[in-house]
Amino acid sequence: MNADRKRETLMTKDTTADGARTLAKNAETVETTGAAENVRTANMDNTGDTVDPDDALKLENQLCFPLYAAARSVVSAYTPLLKPLGLTYTQYIVMMALWERDDVTVGELGKRLRLDNGTLTPLLKKMEKAGLVERNRSAEDERRVKITLTDKGRDMKNGAGRVPAEMRQCMPADFTPEDARTLYALLYKLLGD
Repeated sequence: MNADRKRETLMTKDTTADGARTLAKNAETVETTGAAENVRTANMDNTGDTVDPDDALKLENQLCFPLYAAARSVVSAYTPLLKPLGLTYTQYIVMMALWERDDVTVGELGKRLRLDNGTLTPLLKKMEKAGLVERNRSAEDERRVKITLTDKGRDMKNGAGRVPAEMRQCMPADFTPEDARTLYALLYKLLGD
């Protein structure tokens, strides 16, 4: 590295209200040449390379767009598979979490699913009306609400067992198991797990 020229890239991360890390969205490049400093903000394209500021807001240079579009596409593919069960996609992920571990607080469930109480509480009320879950105040702490599956909710697991295999059939033919493993790892890396 040239002694007269030093380059540092600082990544900044946007955070959600609950402090969870999200995608790094901006990079600030600091260049020092002799005594003078030039500071400029550069956006990164989907390969991580810096982009000309005029191109920074082009949709094709945004990592967020294909993530958003792919998520919508995947959730849409789940819709007809979940309809016979009477579940939305969000209800389905709640059920999967409860099938793994039942009798949890709303807070624990929200943390696991990355859903805030404002989203989760009305969802759980609907699921309670449908007879899938019960919501009860904790005996140890009245401020905490515990969520447990009903027999109907537990039995639904049998009908839902077909969903993952059917969902795999919705994937593009050239989307290999290796692609799926790589994408899975990268997505959890972006989530900070």
